[in-house]
Amino acid sequence: MAIFGTHGFVRKQEVGFAKKLLVWKYENSDMAMPDQAALSAQAEEVVEQAHGIAKKRGRNVIDILKETIKEIKTKNHL
Repeated sequence: MAIFGTHGFVRKQEVGFAKKLLVWKYENSDMAMPDQAALSAQAEEVVEQAHGIAKKRGRNVIDILKETIKEIKTKNHL
């Protein structure tokens, strides 16, 4: 089993964490919760964006995940 990479253990943990943050944000903002497939796709997108930003800026992926989820919440309110 691979530890790193797009299908590795660490990536799955990051996606799981992003998914939990998204659920939390949806629940706290009284927004309609998307179905599981859409939620998983959003979590994957958030993690992908976080890795791209981290690569450019040399920052922590977890902090970037939190910022990206805030942006998604703001975008969905528009």
